[in-house]
Amino acid sequence: MSDIDIMRRVRTAARITAGRTIFWSLARSGDLLSRFLQPGPGDDAYLLYERMRARGPVHRSRTGAYVVTSHALCSQVLRDPRFRVRDLSGRPADFDPFSDEATGPVAESFLEQDPPDHTRLRRLVAPAFRPALVRDYRSRIETIAHDLLDAAARRGSFDLITDFAAPLPITVITELLGVPDVDTDRFARFGAVVGQSLGGVYSVRQAEELRVATQDLETLFVELEAHRREHPGDDVPSILGAARAQGRLSMDELVATCGLLLIAGFETTVNLIGNATVALAHRPDQWELLRGEPVRAVAAVEETLRWDPSVQATVRVAHEPVELAGTTLPAGGRVILMLAAANRDPAAYDDPGRFDITRTGGPDHLAFSSGIHYCLGAPLARLEGEVALQVLADRLPRLHVAGPLRRRPGSAIRGFASIPMTAPALAAR
Repeated sequence: MSDIDIMRRVRTAARITAGRTIFWSLARSGDLLSRFLQPGPGDDAYLLYERMRARGPVHRSRTGAYVVTSHALCSQVLRDPRFRVRDLSGRPADFDPFSDEATGPVAESFLEQDPPDHTRLRRLVAPAFRPALVRDYRSRIETIAHDLLDAAARRGSFDLITDFAAPLPITVITELLGVPDVDTDRFARFGAVVGQSLGGVYSVRQAEELRVATQDLETLFVELEAHRREHPGDDVPSILGAARAQGRLSMDELVATCGLLLIAGFETTVNLIGNATVALAHRPDQWELLRGEPVRAVAAVEETLRWDPSVQATVRVAHEPVELAGTTLPAGGRVILMLAAANRDPAAYDDPGRFDITRTGGPDHLAFSSGIHYCLGAPLARLEGEVALQVLADRLPRLHVAGPLRRRPGSAIRGFASIPMTAPALAAR
């Protein structure tokens, strides 16, 4: 290890230790945002969000950030060009106001860019995710889903996450990106590391795992871009490689965009499938509704996205003074939009804490954000979730969780690391 590496690790350890101490101290003093970031509230998340809501639609955390829980206000901020994803110094905003560096591997992707760079980069990849093209993937997704359950039936027991919810969208997005020799376990680990980091980095070990994942993804896409230069196709790396040859994006931007599409293309969907399955397993009447009418899978996906979304919160920065619900936010003010709280706002939804796949009325949920940063992969995630639930309803007459659930660490991304299930009940296709 070089002296530079040693110094980098020392600085990282010092920063993480200092930040963790500050958050821990603020959480102990009653600061609810700090509790959210310590390092995630698990099953108590929605109780915490209601405590936040009780402090008003906008309240200032002792970290200095402003917390927003109202659906109307979250939607307003997401669509307001005065709020951006980069701070006044040009760095990507994150949840940690004490951080002095970007913590994720996608810092230069369009997810972390404001216009005009956001517009330029997103426009390059948007054609690959057109709803009409995504719909053509349905039969392929159905085949993958049934094959995964066939393998589970042969084993006699299976874990919904590792054996179904993760490999399904990983297989789909890696095919779309043209990634060869897919190791689904490896990519699932990448997704878990990156997803956990979105809410902050809380240990030196986590920082090191994130660094390794970032380097592995960079190597993967540099090599893939070189291969596609010699053997172009119609996949995203080929499209971006052609754009790079025309001077329309840099190599760093190409790698970051591919990394974003890979991780975002499966990470939230894994949690969508897991969260939906657990919600239905705990409500046999809802499961029977779905089994009797598989077309309700569309509604089940939307209700899951509202009731227990994969992405719990996001960050914006005011670039000029803005008044929000009677509170004046200064230029540079960091705003934490609690999307999961907004999706259960009683001012927006009737009986918002109830999971109901027959629900009608209410505004669009914010699980996929809103405005110019609305999730590009939303049509694909919805389709994968719909097909996954339909296949499970077809193959699992009785939805039964066979062991203790294990949640993933982290706060910004919510899901399960393990959902043990009974496989002998699997019906033949």
